[in-house]
Amino acid sequence: MIIKAIILGIIEGLTEFLPVSSTGHLIIANKYLNFTGDFANSFAIIIQVGAILAVMLYFKDKVFPKLDDKRRLIEYFSLWTKVAVGVLPAVILGLLKFDDYVDEHFFNPTTVAIALIFGAILLLLGEKGQKKTKVVSEKHISYKQAFIVGIAQCMAVIPGMSRSASTIIGGLFIGFSRKVAAEFSFFLAIPTLIGAAILKIYKMGLDFTSYEWLILAVGTFVSFIVAYLVIAFFMNYIKKRKLTPFAYYRIILGIIVLLVV
Repeated sequence: MIIKAIILGIIEGLTEFLPVSSTGHLIIANKYLNFTGDFANSFAIIIQVGAILAVMLYFKDKVFPKLDDKRRLIEYFSLWTKVAVGVLPAVILGLLKFDDYVDEHFFNPTTVAIALIFGAILLLLGEKGQKKTKVVSEKHISYKQAFIVGIAQCMAVIPGMSRSASTIIGGLFIGFSRKVAAEFSFFLAIPTLIGAAILKIYKMGLDFTSYEWLILAVGTFVSFIVAYLVIAFFMNYIKKRKLTPFAYYRIILGIIVLLVV
């Protein structure tokens, strides 16, 4: 079981912040590792905390900046109030308990495959709009744009869509540069994924065995290490290259899953 946790932690770390769907990959992997059921679904959500810690470390200057002058304080307040606005749609979905319905009806490889392909099409369309880029810094993001990206993030409740892809797609469609879309996606991930993990733990009632807590700790730690390396790679990648390779990867993987499922 420890080996499975390590494998899944690696998959989570590799895919959480790339626009390819970490949950989708974990669902597919779980099937072939024979790791299914309520604990497996909780595991997939909870180990995302490791990836979030990686984001907070990588962007520590924006998450925990030195607020030694008024300008920095204003910029910090502006950024994180926009993040709060962007998180609102996900909070509303959570309060409506829509995730329970999704867990019951959509946590399967077929849904993942369809969502992978659909998300890839949106990603390709978003890339075409890069010629009309208007927002090249998070300072220029409006509260309305933050809310729109938050609405786009809600597509990620469908396994296979990808939270990262959904928010990046939302940003690209309203004129964000790739860099801004990716960074804002990372910032939105912090409250969104931590909230999802807390909600999942609450629903399980902390009713994990000591061994299950160990499995969760291993998966979380591995996802933290791998995610940090991936974030560093991805932020360097999008400064020079398009996101189309990720879209093509999603299409290929989706087709393969549909053929073998």
